[in-house]
Amino acid sequence: MFKFKGIKLKWLVWGLGLIALAAGIYFTFFQGKGYVETTATITSITEGPGVGDDVEYTVMVGYDVNGTHYEEELGTYSPSYKEGGTVKVKYDPNDPSRVVAAGKGPGIYMIVIGALMVGYEIIAPIVAKKRQKQLEEAAPNRGYLPTEQGESRVLYFLTDRGTVKYGHRIEDKDRKVLYEAKVTKFTLTQATGFDFIDHVEGTTTPHLVGHSEASENNSLLLDNYYSFTFDGEDIWDHLRKNGISMQTDLTSKGLLWPVYHIFRDNVEVARAETTGMYPHEEDEAEHKVAGKIATRGYYRIYTDEVHLDLLFVALLALARTESLDAQGGAIHGFIHGRKPTE
Repeated sequence: MFKFKGIKLKWLVWGLGLIALAAGIYFTFFQGKGYVETTATITSITEGPGVGDDVEYTVMVGYDVNGTHYEEELGTYSPSYKEGGTVKVKYDPNDPSRVVAAGKGPGIYMIVIGALMVGYEIIAPIVAKKRQKQLEEAAPNRGYLPTEQGESRVLYFLTDRGTVKYGHRIEDKDRKVLYEAKVTKFTLTQATGFDFIDHVEGTTTPHLVGHSEASENNSLLLDNYYSFTFDGEDIWDHLRKNGISMQTDLTSKGLLWPVYHIFRDNVEVARAETTGMYPHEEDEAEHKVAGKIATRGYYRIYTDEVHLDLLFVALLALARTESLDAQGGAIHGFIHGRKPTE
């Protein structure tokens, strides 16, 4: 068994920022060092295919050095360039065929972009820690309501898709929203601020929900570890600390349609069935095709639990990851059978 941490978006930003910064410094201060400046004539500008739908321009310039005429590719382009116009260039006195554009050029822009990216990743964790501290100070007692059994009912968990700022909600059969999570502050690489609103209890609690991440858990390619942080803590650790465990069953529809048995302190409090994007029975019947396509983040819930706060967080964990059990694994729940995972 081994665990290999997946690449996080923030490390990608770090890497791209450092690359842009280094390239900008090179192009601005080192490229063309010792070269001689002269004036060249733009002899031609041709268009060619670039990356995707972009257009790539090839700029040829002509200039004279010690009585010899050179016509070389400049290697850079500006909208201000016009055929027949002139441009300041620098050439290598030891090899005049080597030429670059004079001035700072795009290097300055690369330095600015790289500095902004690196600076953001330096400042963002500091801001995130401050937000976490403010959250804890504002609501130090963030426990969950105790389990209480009531009338058995069918509820529906839905995910708002189509935007990176998507939220979640639990509705009853009459489409009344009982509990929901709404984005209050979205960030690309740090935890996103949410308000968890319990419409039944009349309470609103702020939380910080990190972006989903995946790590390889063992040699089985399908058994990755999927997780995110919840108020600075791994979501699965958070659930286990609060007595939540799960057992996952396959259905006759196959692997994409798991049924989750959700336990609190080894007592089953809910059963959540994966559905399509239309979990309400009447919507499922109306959308005959889409209603039959299993979609992560949509569940039909059978429960007699009165308080929905901790159940909502458990469903949130399933909705925002590809996990099939409370261990954060993709197939772990099917290996360990009917007994609730500890």
